[in-house]
Amino acid sequence: MMEGAPDLTVVVPAYNEAKRIGAALVALQSFFRARGESFEVLVVDDGSRDATASLVTDFVATHPTFQLVRLPENRGKGAAVREGFARSRGRRVLFTDVDLSTPLEELTPMDRALLGGADVVIASRALRESKLEIRQAWYREQMGKAFNRFVRLLTGIPFRDTQCGFKLLRGDDARALAREMKEDGFSFDVELILLARRRGLRLQELPVRWRNDPGSRVNALRDSTAMLVALTRILRRTGRYR
Repeated sequence: MMEGAPDLTVVVPAYNEAKRIGAALVALQSFFRARGESFEVLVVDDGSRDATASLVTDFVATHPTFQLVRLPENRGKGAAVREGFARSRGRRVLFTDVDLSTPLEELTPMDRALLGGADVVIASRALRESKLEIRQAWYREQMGKAFNRFVRLLTGIPFRDTQCGFKLLRGDDARALAREMKEDGFSFDVELILLARRRGLRLQELPVRWRNDPGSRVNALRDSTAMLVALTRILRRTGRYR
């Protein structure tokens, strides 16, 4: 662990998020300042072509706990998260989507899970106790469930939701996993879980509150197809969940 490391690093991947990034930065600052623990927020700009980077730069100028990490070209969400993990300094590392569909308050039970012995805590929209306050369109929900069934069948992963954009890890584990992760696209969550299991880490899935953001850019058909193709590539590197 690095000397003077913050308690928490928050990694936020962003691609062409000029319309949403400002509100997200304000919400992150307000929430984590109120918690009273030391933190850093790494916004990883994935080669945006809009004003995302300049907006973050302006915010960072007056908020030193925030940093902008810029990738020179658009590589994918997995690449952005991996870069954030690699540059993190925190004792714990949280990855969250920029839309904050999983409310930041859900970090509290995830922290308890880490204290209880988990190494990687996975937020889940698919458990019985999960509360979907604003649901996706029915066809997107059904495609997501079908994708998860296929993931579980092909990889052996037992979790009901691998793709929720809210995961908490011990910092040293996040940085070690960043050195092994290769997947640039949306399937990086599956790779992360399989690599963590291969390293002998303890994974726990927790129910969360979740609100769909209609501004999501995930294309249910195109991106799900690409993710399924990626699974075979990932399995060749990681092996099945055991």
